Amino acid sequence: MSTTPTFLQPAARAAGYRPSPVRDFWEVSMQPGFISLAGGNPDLSVLPLAELGATASRIITERGMDALQYGSGTGTPGARDAAARVMAAEGNPVDPSAIQITAGSQMALELVVKLLCDPGDVILAEGPTYVGALGVFAGMEAEVVHVPMDADGLQPDALEETIGRLRSQGRTIKALYTIPNFHNPTGITLSAERRPRVVEICSRAGIPIIEDNPYGLLAFDGSTLPSMHQLDPENVIYLGSFSKIVAPGLRVGWAVAPESLRRPLQLASEATTICASVLSQTLIEEYVLGSDWQGILDKARALYRERSAAVQEALREHLPSGTRWSEPRGGFFTWLDLAEGSDCHAVLDAAIDAKVVFVPGTAFYSGPDRGPGAPGISQLRLAFSLEDADTLREGVKRLAAAIRG
Repeated sequence: MSTTPTFLQPAARAAGYRPSPVRDFWEVSMQPGFISLAGGNPDLSVLPLAELGATASRIITERGMDALQYGSGTGTPGARDAAARVMAAEGNPVDPSAIQITAGSQMALELVVKLLCDPGDVILAEGPTYVGALGVFAGMEAEVVHVPMDADGLQPDALEETIGRLRSQGRTIKALYTIPNFHNPTGITLSAERRPRVVEICSRAGIPIIEDNPYGLLAFDGSTLPSMHQLDPENVIYLGSFSKIVAPGLRVGWAVAPESLRRPLQLASEATTICASVLSQTLIEEYVLGSDWQGILDKARALYRERSAAVQEALREHLPSGTRWSEPRGGFFTWLDLAEGSDCHAVLDAAIDAKVVFVPGTAFYSGPDRGPGAPGISQLRLAFSLEDADTLREGVKRLAAAIRG
């Protein structure tokens, strides 16, 4: 049996990285007859693929000397203009010069946490929260402390109590990480009434907010709420992404940070990737600045609205009593609370036998993921963004049978 040489042993922080549960179920979900309610993938069928292909070809032919070269560490002017255009559509106008382009917003999050956190520092986050963020926090050796949510999002009173308790213990809180719009994994939106209070609590406590907003333009009715960045741009670091509103394979995201953090963010970005793909940035530029991208997004919203409604209908029809779920007004996800004493992993085993997969709730909490008392043990996430309405109804029917056992 071979052993890893001592000089190849990874650093302690490597133990914090966890495999993505969505990736874990990918191969299973690709088997014939399986229905996946696991991955939060956008439906790319709404995109004008032939036009995008022609645009990509033209970019290489006409602009290839720039588009295939190294680019600015902050991002191309066109990509920054495109990100600013998206933020303006959300009611949150910013100067393009304030935007840092990254290779997806996941990279932006890692850079921000890298700049803010020392090992052992605390990051506050909703409970539950995005599994990819948990991986970043663990990799940076930060401790996650969850703040409870309800149907209106993050609870301000609980946020204040958590801050006070941790500081009385001498803990250092470096940031609040939040997904205010169509939260991943719950689908819940932080209410308009709570947003100013959350911003004020963090400002008064000297705790920056990391606002992760990939779903902000995906309200089923096209409405938007004031962003936290809009309410307090000097204490909020805004993360945006083209992954959900254009295509994740392009890997283009961005951050808008207070001025004092912009230069360190640029340097950290350059040290990590030199620059995001200039070709992808140029394609984003031409798509957002030169096409009816909002009209295409309207079509996507209509699909997601129809699919969410199909899931809600099927849940009401098939799920046993004692099960509760969120009713999102946008985004990709619905969150289920199973009857007390349920084990989402046992349900998953039965669901796989029934050829349907989801992501267990334990994946979205920091802490143990097995056994009685594990956070999220009686919860699960359903994604409705990719499958058609009839397939989703059948998937929920299979899930209901698995829950009943």
